[in-house]
Amino acid sequence: MLTVREAHARVIAAFSPLPAELVSVADATGRVLATSPAARLTQPPADLSAMDGYAVRAADVPAAPTTLTLVGQAPAGGSYDQALKPGEAVRIFTGAPVPMGADSIVIQEDTRAEGGRITVLEMPTPGRHIRKAGLDFAAGDAPFIAGRTLSARDVALLAAMNLPWIGVHRKPRVAILSTGDELVMPGEPVGRNQIVSSSGIAIAALVRGWGGEPTLFDIARDDAGLIQDRIAAGTQHDLLITLGGASVGDRDLVQDALKAQGFTMDFWRIAMRPGKPLMFAARDRARVLGLPGNPVSTMVCALLFLKPALERLLGQAGSLVATQPARLAVDVRANDTREDYVRAHLSHASDGSLRVEPYKVQDSSMLSVLAEATALLVRPAHDPARKAGDVVQIIALANLAGGY
Repeated sequence: MLTVREAHARVIAAFSPLPAELVSVADATGRVLATSPAARLTQPPADLSAMDGYAVRAADVPAAPTTLTLVGQAPAGGSYDQALKPGEAVRIFTGAPVPMGADSIVIQEDTRAEGGRITVLEMPTPGRHIRKAGLDFAAGDAPFIAGRTLSARDVALLAAMNLPWIGVHRKPRVAILSTGDELVMPGEPVGRNQIVSSSGIAIAALVRGWGGEPTLFDIARDDAGLIQDRIAAGTQHDLLITLGGASVGDRDLVQDALKAQGFTMDFWRIAMRPGKPLMFAARDRARVLGLPGNPVSTMVCALLFLKPALERLLGQAGSLVATQPARLAVDVRANDTREDYVRAHLSHASDGSLRVEPYKVQDSSMLSVLAEATALLVRPAHDPARKAGDVVQIIALANLAGGY
């Protein structure tokens, strides 16, 4: 069986970035840059006042108090367009251009107005309360590189750079197909031998949170022809996710349906827990990722393989999810031949370090445990027994983007 890293490498190698499209900057939050956009102007475009007060020449106020002649004003959105002469001051407001010749702003609290005269009560210094031209950015600056997922803060900067349209990668279109006679959708009557399907809904939510556009197909019953039809429809998307039906049992029909349509099986088993029956297949530009049917297995495998695949389609690296160190809160037994992703609770010890405690029951059908978990404890294959206090690697679920 392949290791997790071998399977991950094969998956991301099969994908390349999707084409770019233009979107309004107002709709760009959460999208992934396909280009490195450059500012179309300089901000601020000129030296501006950072405070309400008076524009002066610092050399005219060698001591305080000093009285200057008020010769005009520069409101926000306006300007005083003459050069300031010795002994003169201009009333100025936040955001207004600093008049020619002025090199300091005296805030209004440090002055006393007397008709057409202004008494400066605190000595100014050159550059005080002035925002220099280009302080924020200059025309041609390109602060973001392609592959960046845009935050609301990023979008604010792009808008200030006078960019009404942004080039981003098209959202990956992902079809999701659950199979099995035992499945019904939430709210439907549940037969004596049936269960409510949750994995498809979870995967659709993850695809949406990770930047894609999901299409959740109706559940396909265990009928070879019906499954082939759904697969044919799913392969019109950038990626087809199948849920269940991918192992080697007599009623696991997905592999046969894919082979009948000319797909080549890259792999269908990996050395991990939960999630051993993971499948990846390809035909021309069509890609199929077959996730296990058990809902916890589905969610863990989605984090390790679906998320990187979507990232590759969006022009990003598609790396394995990052781990970080924590200390075990309890002893754990030696691990077997499969890499284990153990649902666990994360807390802080008295010294501020992270401590992780696995849940006692790890059945891959138990969504309640996964929902409560705040971390996955990553146990390598053949990892020896560990004692409380040993340093291990964990995936902190609260740190994951996309609503995981």
